[in-house]
Amino acid sequence: MSDGKKTIVVKLGTSVLTGGSFTLDKAHMVELVRQCAQLKKKGHKIILVSSGAVAAGKEHLHLSCDLSNVNNKQMLAAVGQSHLIHTWQTLFNLYGMHVGQMLLTRADLDDRERYLNARDTLKALIKHDIVPIINENDAVATQEIKVGDNDNLSALAAILAKADKLLLLTDQPGLFTADPRANPDAKLISLVDKIDANLKALAGGSSTHLGTGGMATKLQAADIACRAGVEVIIAAGHKENVIVDAALEKDVGTRFLATASVTESRKQWLMAGPPASGELILDEGAVRAMKHSGSSLLAKGLSDVLGEFERGAMVKLCDQNGAQIARGICRYSSSDLAQIKGQHSEQINQLLGYDYGAVVIHRDDLVLFGGLT
Repeated sequence: MSDGKKTIVVKLGTSVLTGGSFTLDKAHMVELVRQCAQLKKKGHKIILVSSGAVAAGKEHLHLSCDLSNVNNKQMLAAVGQSHLIHTWQTLFNLYGMHVGQMLLTRADLDDRERYLNARDTLKALIKHDIVPIINENDAVATQEIKVGDNDNLSALAAILAKADKLLLLTDQPGLFTADPRANPDAKLISLVDKIDANLKALAGGSSTHLGTGGMATKLQAADIACRAGVEVIIAAGHKENVIVDAALEKDVGTRFLATASVTESRKQWLMAGPPASGELILDEGAVRAMKHSGSSLLAKGLSDVLGEFERGAMVKLCDQNGAQIARGICRYSSSDLAQIKGQHSEQINQLLGYDYGAVVIHRDDLVLFGGLT
């Protein structure tokens, strides 16, 4: 970010939160919160992706059961999630900070409308200085539990938040040239500029009894995030001051360089993304504002809507002569736009009975053909 303030997603694995035991290590969780509070005080934005619901459920129930059984894990997660978020809430309150829970599954992010809703919720939490705490909704997920999707979920959360950094904290100091538990000559890889097949071959499976993610899922998450312009660091969650040091660019763990800037990656996807589902005809003022000032598209500048599409669809933006000037992701459906076109933003709620914000397409969600002039 240009002002030096960063948006940082911190993914905390079960091994970090339990210290390898069957219960939450609240003393260490306090230390992690202290580091987050230190960065927040400096103006950085922090988002947590927290595992640990199953461990919290097991601790609360004092129950011994077969954790290879998906139904047992779902049951423990259903009980443990409320205790996990209560623990986070209590600890962040020590530093005068509020938290907000977001439970997601991969399906929530695969569906475009639900993706936009999740993004809007995340933005609202950050805007109001609330620390979002995201977790996989293990109580209803199945495949996600098996593959340790919180690693991939954290990458998607980083993309959702347009984060600068994703910090994957685990029980290992980073990625090694070989398995350090079996090979004493294994060396830590401090910097990675490309994730290839050779690198993936170094990753193994999960090493903990409660955790589900191993180094392989972390590499997969790193690949997703780096391709979207987010720098990734895999580091030991119990290393002293690890969150602060990673944020301050100190040498911590394994650092994966982003392969493109967030803006470049976003614009490339918009340019080459899914085919347009409809067409918006803009008045001359809107065309001028977008081309010369990089403005968002407001309902006031919309003169006609062609085609039928849902909220979150990709659409063409055309001038009065039908020439395409841009394409972007629309925040309103075609039926909504038919009612609000040509109207002022403050009238949207009155006309529809709800609103998804003041803009029809935000400037971050559109790409101009030819750029600004």
